[in-house]
Amino acid sequence: MYSFDPNDVLALSLSDTGRDWLIQRPLQVLGYALLAVVLRFVLHRMIDRFTSRSPGAARSAAGKPPLLRPLRERAPAGVTTTILNERRNQRARTIGSVLKSAVSVGILVWFVLSALSIVGVNVAPFIASAGIVGVALGFGAQNLVRDFLSGIFMLLEDQYGVGDIVDLGEASGTVETVGLRVTTVRDISGTLWYVRNGEVLRVGNMSQGHAVAVLDLPVSHSADIDVACEVAERTAHDAIERGEFQEDILEAPQMLGVDAVTSDTVTLRLTIKVRPGRQWAVQRQLHRQILDAFDESGIAAPYPNGRPFGPAPSLTK
Repeated sequence: MYSFDPNDVLALSLSDTGRDWLIQRPLQVLGYALLAVVLRFVLHRMIDRFTSRSPGAARSAAGKPPLLRPLRERAPAGVTTTILNERRNQRARTIGSVLKSAVSVGILVWFVLSALSIVGVNVAPFIASAGIVGVALGFGAQNLVRDFLSGIFMLLEDQYGVGDIVDLGEASGTVETVGLRVTTVRDISGTLWYVRNGEVLRVGNMSQGHAVAVLDLPVSHSADIDVACEVAERTAHDAIERGEFQEDILEAPQMLGVDAVTSDTVTLRLTIKVRPGRQWAVQRQLHRQILDAFDESGIAAPYPNGRPFGPAPSLTK
């Protein structure tokens, strides 16, 4: 006759439930962990390949990393290869870091939820709590979120890059680094400005497309305006024909004529379309040459000997 033994019940329980908790479920969690690690490694390697240049790709696609080929590029024409490559590499690296972070977070969330489901935990409350925490963090760190979102859209649209001359409102100068949260700009005096991307409400990029060299030329009221316009325009054309600005000039100079009249001067305006970033050098050279031409042609400058004041009033009666 069979006698009841409590140890048999315990052994049976361990053989069914215990095997599930001590062997099967840990193995399932371990399998998901290995899958998550492998998946993260593969996706990160793919992102690295898309954000880096191979020698063959550099020759076949103008040096662009594969990630940037579908995106619009607004790099200034005539920029050096070194600056262009640095601009592209920094843009690709920053976008790649965003993709890597998104992949890592997504895989981590998937693994945690899968592991909790395997051990029998109801994940619905965790998802609801995560949503509440996300909303709270969104309100508490909205400035940080705005900086990152602005940086992402700025990089995707290529509003500016390394080497561009920009006006960001409070800071103007040459862009040195572009990040997701902060852009650094060095101004003409050498000061390095750190500008949060979320604080940039408008961007003036002086390195895209073309620039216009604007020359304002003051002359005296007694000067012959037609002759002054002719001398200024001819001097600009002669300088271009001599090849002084051959690589910088995009269109012929245009004399717009009288731009402003004051009680002291008549201001003439001459414009020339040039390569971006070269307008100031062209303005300096042409200003000097046109002023010399005015002197040679006898075109009077406004008050060459100082403003004529009448005799000082007598203080005695």
